[in-house]
Amino acid sequence: VIARGGDGKAGAGRVGSRHRPLIGLSLDTLKEARWQADRDLFVARCNALGADVKVTEANSDDTRQMSDVHALITSGVDVLVIVPHNGTAMAAAVRAAKQANIPVIAYDRLIRDSELDLYISFDNVRVGELQAQYLVDKLPKGRIVRIYGSKTDNNAFQFKQGQDNVLKPYIDRGDIQVIHEDWAEDWKPENGKRIAQAALTAHPAGFDAILASNDGTAGGAIQALSEERIAGKVLVTGQDAELVACQRIVAGTQAMTVYKPLKMLANRAAEVAVRMANGQPVIANASVNNGMIDVPTIAEQITATTKDNMMETVIKDGFHSYEDVYGALPPDQRPPKP
Repeated sequence: VIARGGDGKAGAGRVGSRHRPLIGLSLDTLKEARWQADRDLFVARCNALGADVKVTEANSDDTRQMSDVHALITSGVDVLVIVPHNGTAMAAAVRAAKQANIPVIAYDRLIRDSELDLYISFDNVRVGELQAQYLVDKLPKGRIVRIYGSKTDNNAFQFKQGQDNVLKPYIDRGDIQVIHEDWAEDWKPENGKRIAQAALTAHPAGFDAILASNDGTAGGAIQALSEERIAGKVLVTGQDAELVACQRIVAGTQAMTVYKPLKMLANRAAEVAVRMANGQPVIANASVNNGMIDVPTIAEQITATTKDNMMETVIKDGFHSYEDVYGALPPDQRPPKP
């Protein structure tokens, strides 16, 4: 699949009339450490490739993100990279960019029902499969709570789809019982905590696991478990390998996360954005239908990460340092330093 860039002719300050390409990066939020890392990695790689980046952040507000996109278009960006707060609402942003002949890349989250030029992400269905597979490997029978992501994020549905792929036969046999489930609005940790608290209140006999769709909601859920003094006794999943989640994993209160090598994703996105800004074609290894077209897609690989392989994944890649992950543990509980 080939994604093509713009022709470099439209816009006030497009390549040709200036020396360096200008990339627009419209972020949903910077409240989570994960997105700060994406921004910094993306900007650094674009700069190294001879391009400038203009970054906006919408604070999880669709109206503000639409305004951000219009401002980036007006400033004459050559390519627009969007992390949408709402993957459906941002279809209007793609249309606006298209009218200005600016190619659009959806970063990490798909933008639906639009003529998107490229989607770059991780295999999100596989994320959900890894989470659920870990759970059933550790707990082939039991009562579980499911915390889904934000309904405005297409990824949340893909994570659920992957989880369902693995869980269905266990649920059909009655081996796994889902006793409580809910969606965490805007992926907020406090909403993860609220869902866990509701489950604890409704089921005083307890449960065996919380299948949380990301580290933020997992953290909220673990707060609720801590208040009941049962953190570490209930298996909790996550994803993103956020530092606090890795610290919880080695401390024993969170069971696993899905490590998504952000540096690889951000660097790849920067490289394709600069190629498209210069009007060069980009080869994608897959496609995903967004409800309107089959969008050329680049999907990076992921790894289920636990206490057992933390050193070989997150630490080895330099995603987090040994000191940051293990520093709070007593020396006798730390693995040998690499």
